[in-house]
Amino acid sequence: MSVTDAPAHPARAAKPARKPPRRPKPAPGSRRHSPLRLLGSAIVWLFTAGNVLVLYWLLSASFKTPVEIFTKPFALPYQWFHLGKPFRNFVYAWNNAGFGDAVLTTVVLVGLATVVTVAVSAPAAYALTRLGVRGSGPLTSAVAIGMGVPFQTVIIPLFVVMSKIRLDNEYGLFLVYVALSIPFTVFLLTGFFRSLPDELEEAAAIDGASPLRTFFSVMLPLARGGLITALTLNAIGLWNETLLAIVFLKDQAHFTLSRALFTFYGAASYQSEYGGLIAGVAIVVLPMLVLYLVLARRIITGLTLGAGK
Repeated sequence: MSVTDAPAHPARAAKPARKPPRRPKPAPGSRRHSPLRLLGSAIVWLFTAGNVLVLYWLLSASFKTPVEIFTKPFALPYQWFHLGKPFRNFVYAWNNAGFGDAVLTTVVLVGLATVVTVAVSAPAAYALTRLGVRGSGPLTSAVAIGMGVPFQTVIIPLFVVMSKIRLDNEYGLFLVYVALSIPFTVFLLTGFFRSLPDELEEAAAIDGASPLRTFFSVMLPLARGGLITALTLNAIGLWNETLLAIVFLKDQAHFTLSRALFTFYGAASYQSEYGGLIAGVAIVVLPMLVLYLVLARRIITGLTLGAGK
């Protein structure tokens, strides 16, 4: 028997490798039912229940008489079943608050301001994130800082300047809406443009497309989710804006809904028409609530996509 056929020495034989001890698997659902997670879920559900309760009170009180509002705040409206005019409060609010003209003014003003804001912010966000502009980092930081400046601190000098150039009206309010909405919109859209792959721009450049054509033909359609999110959030914010409308709008024929409601508050309170006042609040709130419910999934998806990238 040759040397190579000799069996290995028992002491020198390779020992089988020991497998590392298996870690005990966590019990199913242990993370799901952790105390911190349960506490967070409870807070979220309580907050949701509170909002639903407030919404129910708003809708039910808009159909009630003033006596019912204070004596039976959470009961169903009596006039739903016993009186012949269940929408009396809404008719009163519409006729006495001037909501007819205010709806048209608000739709036009908010719609134009929202579209112009996104039309200006989208190219700016694209240039800051995709074109390699010198100083794009500090410029983006400056835009983010602009979001943190409360407009209440500049409203008086802003009104003085706008008055001197005779823009203390709905046209000046339009410009102010656009200027104050641009920082948030640019900051929001930068996240979407950063999330788009670079290969698309490279392929467009190989095909001979200019940066402008690449933006409009390739990148802008891909950022559609971000554009819809920006449009919706700006529309909701501007629709509910009140302070600037109070400062800049003086002609009642050009009041926005929130401005008309503010004026209607004094008259309705003086006449104890609290049902009509709450109906006016419902008229202002419900359109944006419906819009958010319809686009909620798209808004949340758009926000998480922009933040995740």
